[in-house]
Amino acid sequence: MSSSDYNLYIGGKWVRSKSGKTFESFNPATEQSIGIFQEGNESDVREAIDAAEETFPKWSAMPAPKRGALLLRIAELLKANKERLSRLVTVEMGKVLKEGAGDVQEAIDVFEYMAGEGRRLFGHTTPSELHDKFAMTVKTPVGVCGLITPWNFPVAIPAWKLAPALICGNTIVIKPSSDTPLCVIELVRIMEKAGLPPGVVNVVTGPAKSVGQEIVKNKKIDALSFTGSRETGEWIMANVGIKKVGMELGGKNPIIVMDDADLALALDGVLWGAFGTTGQRCTACSRLLLHKKIKEKFMRSLIERAKKLRIGNGLDKDTDVGPLVNQTAQEKSMRYVEIGKNDGAKLCCGGNKPGNGKGFFFLPTIFNNVLNDMRIAQEEIFGPILSVIEFESFEDAIEIANNTEYGLSSSIYTNNVRNAFTAMKEIRAGITYINSPTIGAEVHLPFGGIKKTGFTREAGIEGIEEFSHTKTLYIDYSGKLQKAQIDVDQVVDDSTTSVLEMKFPVHRE
Repeated sequence: MSSSDYNLYIGGKWVRSKSGKTFESFNPATEQSIGIFQEGNESDVREAIDAAEETFPKWSAMPAPKRGALLLRIAELLKANKERLSRLVTVEMGKVLKEGAGDVQEAIDVFEYMAGEGRRLFGHTTPSELHDKFAMTVKTPVGVCGLITPWNFPVAIPAWKLAPALICGNTIVIKPSSDTPLCVIELVRIMEKAGLPPGVVNVVTGPAKSVGQEIVKNKKIDALSFTGSRETGEWIMANVGIKKVGMELGGKNPIIVMDDADLALALDGVLWGAFGTTGQRCTACSRLLLHKKIKEKFMRSLIERAKKLRIGNGLDKDTDVGPLVNQTAQEKSMRYVEIGKNDGAKLCCGGNKPGNGKGFFFLPTIFNNVLNDMRIAQEEIFGPILSVIEFESFEDAIEIANNTEYGLSSSIYTNNVRNAFTAMKEIRAGITYINSPTIGAEVHLPFGGIKKTGFTREAGIEGIEEFSHTKTLYIDYSGKLQKAQIDVDQVVDDSTTSVLEMKFPVHRE
């Protein structure tokens, strides 16, 4: 893929940044330049917000089914461009090609799903406590939404935010990660080709210290949706002001393997959950909790299989594990390997980069004899590093699983139905899988966590909640002044008898 220059997208036009500065995006497998991108600044963001604000009245006034029809056209164009976009995801982010295709498929699915919401956007009707009075709720758009998206799902996560925000009638300013700006630019080009009106979606690439901070702090932004690190999330919460906020801040996700589990199935799940996407998922399994009765046997198989995983360029069909996204991520994984060893954990395999060639690769890494209070068991690493913790009983496993500041995803492998249902009830996480790894969310179900993972729910019907307000409507057609609560004793027609004083006949057989 040859290097090219790419612009900001503001008010339906591709424009240069007022900063006059640019930055490069690199292929993490080859370290070759992918393109030159605009280093946006605060002035660019304010212009994008103004464009979104100007367009909002017309876009929000469009009937929701019409907006849904546009989202469906976007989905169809994504299907037509799936192969090209899948390769772009692999080239820009590094994940293997099948996962790149899965990334794009998520975008297709969420645009299709949210297109259908254009004919729903459900409110509720409920009885009034007074005569001749109707009560209901409707969904209304929030306004101008700021979206700050990460690099690990460079098409899917922007789509998860864009599609519900659009179907609800909002206009948008989006800042993609500077590691994967081209994926969002190509997504928005497809949206433009589908007929998205100018100003509805605006893209400002550039650093967090200028673009991100302006989106967070600007008072014209009515809602903010952020996916990224906990540290950044904490800064945002301290600076965002009064606006609707959605946060997804990572996880430290456990897989529990009981002694009654299907061990072959569990082994496949652990390998996929820990090393799929090179461990660069907020739902990745980074803690493996093994029952002491099966631990030794399971560990032998796990280490043997992990050593056989093929590391390389994600475009190679034989590759199992692609590179980390950049050198900083590679160095972070190296630091945590040293932390784990210094804390007394046993390094079983991996722990380094494979050779001295190009690319930010890192070997699948497994630590044994990990205690749950060790840093490698508590802190999100976002790399292919798995900490193995032994437990003696089901109750111990649940306690260990819950003993973390995060609460995103979780999993248990067991053939005991009681253990399965108890785990679903007692594990403190937004997502729990039974006999499946911690990754694999579907777009028609809510996605999100608890505790310091955040408090948002994306996708599914609850994805609408993040980008809409609930408005309550009362219609009084009685022709007289009625007073809620105060007139509660006047509910019965043509009588001064209160509800509590009414006599009801007793039915006898």
